[in-house]
Amino acid sequence: MAAQKSHLTYNEVVASVPFLAQEEQLGLLQVLSSVLTKTVSASSIQKHSLLELEGLGAGPWSGNVEEYIQTERNAWN
Repeated sequence: MAAQKSHLTYNEVVASVPFLAQEEQLGLLQVLSSVLTKTVSASSIQKHSLLELEGLGAGPWSGNVEEYIQTERNAWN
């Protein structure tokens, strides 16, 4: 007689975690980490360059710098 496979839902798995022994919980964490590591490829992670930040924050400094600084200082009072 062939064994039937049962499919647990996400909620059923999550609900069962507190009932697992600590070693089983750590094992489950290792399995999940391994599965995620295999499915997330380095090419799917968008890399950014520090140069993308160039020019950010330039707006406040484009006018009267002394006025801007005084406004900021007054905001703290």
